[in-house]
Amino acid sequence: MTIRHRPAAESAALVNEFLGSTHVFNSVVEEVIEQHLLRDVTRGRLTFPQLKLLRLIALEVAQSISEVAAFLSVSKAAASKAVDGLVRRGYLKRTAGAPDRRAIHLSLTTPGRRLVTSYERARDRRVGELFGEFTAEELKHVARMLDRLSARLAEDRSHSKEVCHQCSIYFRERCHVRQLVDRTCLYLRHRARRKRA
Repeated sequence: MTIRHRPAAESAALVNEFLGSTHVFNSVVEEVIEQHLLRDVTRGRLTFPQLKLLRLIALEVAQSISEVAAFLSVSKAAASKAVDGLVRRGYLKRTAGAPDRRAIHLSLTTPGRRLVTSYERARDRRVGELFGEFTAEELKHVARMLDRLSARLAEDRSHSKEVCHQCSIYFRERCHVRQLVDRTCLYLRHRARRKRA
């Protein structure tokens, strides 16, 4: 990546500074908005990967062990183990599919749905407090810039069409990276498949 009209050393220093800032921002989001908030809401009963799994089921884009494995980028055995733990704790329900009873259908239980909703409400309140000093236009500008940079970096992948840079629990129907670079979106692909079935 070359920054126009700047000497190579200065460009490298600017890019390094930028990458450092994005890494710090990502770490702060993970700690303050995801981990800390999750501990407050669930009193430590749930990990973030478990919340991610519940959120996938809530979005109705992952309803089988295979889909969970694909979205979480883990083996079917690991996905099955994660699901088993949430079923035992009463957050997920597993039912046999019809007509193939070997097919498993996953859905949230009432406590599971309540937990996801509580987290989302707490997150929205906290984000409102944290980002309240920024205008909507400032936040949109930064989001657009990050999407453009993500798309530029993603273009560099040789098997680009098969890569989904999963937005995790922040699923956006209108993925800007997907619009800027030809990408396969796991979420929308599974949704489309389900509609056709």
